Amino acid sequence: MHKTVVIDIVGLSGSVIGAHTPFIQKYISENHFTTIEPLLPAVTTSVQSSYLTGKFPSETGIVGNGWYDHADAEIKFWKQSNKLVNAEKIWDQAKKEDPNFTCANMFWWYNMYSTADYSVTPRPNYLADGRKLPDCYSQPAELRDYLQNKLGQFPLFQFWGPGANIKSTRWIADAAMETEKLHHPTLTLIYLPHLDYCLQKFGPDLEKIKPELQEIDQVVSELVRFYEEKGASIILLSEYGIAPVNNPIHLNRLFRENGLIQIREERDLELLDPGASKAFVVADHQIAHVYINDKSVTEQVKTLLKNAAGIELVLDKEEQKKHHINHERSGDLLLVAKENSWFTYYFWLDDAKAPDYARVVDIHKKPGYDPVEMFMTSKLRAGYKLLRKKAGFRYVMDVIPLDAKLVKGSHGRTNVTDEYKPILVTSKPVGKTLHAPDIYEVIWESLTV
Repeated sequence: MHKTVVIDIVGLSGSVIGAHTPFIQKYISENHFTTIEPLLPAVTTSVQSSYLTGKFPSETGIVGNGWYDHADAEIKFWKQSNKLVNAEKIWDQAKKEDPNFTCANMFWWYNMYSTADYSVTPRPNYLADGRKLPDCYSQPAELRDYLQNKLGQFPLFQFWGPGANIKSTRWIADAAMETEKLHHPTLTLIYLPHLDYCLQKFGPDLEKIKPELQEIDQVVSELVRFYEEKGASIILLSEYGIAPVNNPIHLNRLFRENGLIQIREERDLELLDPGASKAFVVADHQIAHVYINDKSVTEQVKTLLKNAAGIELVLDKEEQKKHHINHERSGDLLLVAKENSWFTYYFWLDDAKAPDYARVVDIHKKPGYDPVEMFMTSKLRAGYKLLRKKAGFRYVMDVIPLDAKLVKGSHGRTNVTDEYKPILVTSKPVGKTLHAPDIYEVIWESLTV
């Protein structure tokens, strides 16, 4: 099979390609550029799973970055086991065709316990004293040690949160190149998250995000030149574009005001209790799943949503079939926001009662996606917390604000203009309208030419 590298430049769309990305712009002019029709939902785990299986969420089961687990009665986000993806991956099919085929998965999601030959993914250490230490997970296990000895510790706190910056993307790129030198995989998948941060914070404001555009352009340039020297075919793509938003929608608060969600109070703070709620919302960027435990409130829920501002679509299970997202994990109702809106997970009515996890970076405890984790209440407060850490005192890095209006960019919906659609750049023309599952064939054709 022919050596192929797929570079996933998160958030890259026509809206930000230009003078600040000179290498990418030139590379596009010398190759073939097309847009990809956004998947519903246009979020990381769903799109990546469709790219790698050729299937829609109705078959992969990846209906979002998180969903409600009915058996555990818990909302679960950002799980990592590849066994959650209920479809064969492209590397499995390639191995059937060529026993010498190997695959390196560098930070694409659902990267643990897969059949990829080489994989690296974020995996912090959670210590008994409550500390969270930066680290990563690899297969084989010794690859993690080799990479961290060579490149330094994986910069987890620059991968997500208010400190997110180019360091994490640089580390991933360098790790991919080191893995290439060690193992020479046939297919390499590389995830570059850098634009996700600035675009959600500021939206596609080119002046505000100029430094970040220049930084990602440099990393892409280095990767492309490195793999071209290896004789690889290179595919550049993204999962979604990020469009401007200014209207956060707090549906769990609406449900609470109408007696639908159950709240527990612990240590004078409030927690959402989904298993005891009549109905609740699992928010994920510009889409949300509504789970209804008490079917007698179904019409009440539909009426509330019909009259709520900022919602473009309300899809029941039958209507979800048309969008290829009907699955046992999807909500009884699936919501899509209007173009300037996005959904928060917020359920408290008084900030003084917000749960302790609301003010920290905690992607697993929060019952929904929280882009406000990229902001900080104050550097002075953060500095004080870091001093406590260095002095060996217990501390909580509770520096995340509770103001959803800070967020200026989002994604997830499908009804977007071309400038906000995900992109594909290949050496050969594709010649048809592309949907997310079609990317599987694009990669396959590159491998088998």
